[in-house]
Amino acid sequence: MSKKPKTQPGTATVAVNRKARHDYFIEDRFEAGMALEGWEVKSLRAGRLQLKESYVLLKDGEAWLFGAHISPLPTASTHIHPDPVRTRKLLLHRHEISRLIGAVERKGYTLVPLALFWKRGRAKLEIGLAKGKKEYDKRETDRERDWERERQRLLKTG
Repeated sequence: MSKKPKTQPGTATVAVNRKARHDYFIEDRFEAGMALEGWEVKSLRAGRLQLKESYVLLKDGEAWLFGAHISPLPTASTHIHPDPVRTRKLLLHRHEISRLIGAVERKGYTLVPLALFWKRGRAKLEIGLAKGKKEYDKRETDRERDWERERQRLLKTG
């Protein structure tokens, strides 16, 4: 699996949540817009975002991003008091939200932020519909990756 989202012309990746691919089986992906404030956009352009501890919740028919840390720039305006970990609303189509609600409530899936990138001047968050991995699944994934690396090494020298 690739570590970055599939890049298209006009997109630039800001941050990738690598821990999500380690802890979850990603079944489906969605692209969501974000409702941001001005200082947050400036910070994202500077690449000051951490998705590691963040998660997505659905409540009242809306999607919300919790725990994403956007560090404010020191040059942020003096009359604004930025909250780096505030809850941010995600912008999805109604049918996408209803599909996600069905998967999360009935089938036991989790919504995990995978990456944040720019697309046509707008910040987009890639969300993964995921199932949690057990400890032995994580070890098996590590073992497969190590074997693939060793196999490539053997094929190069041989």
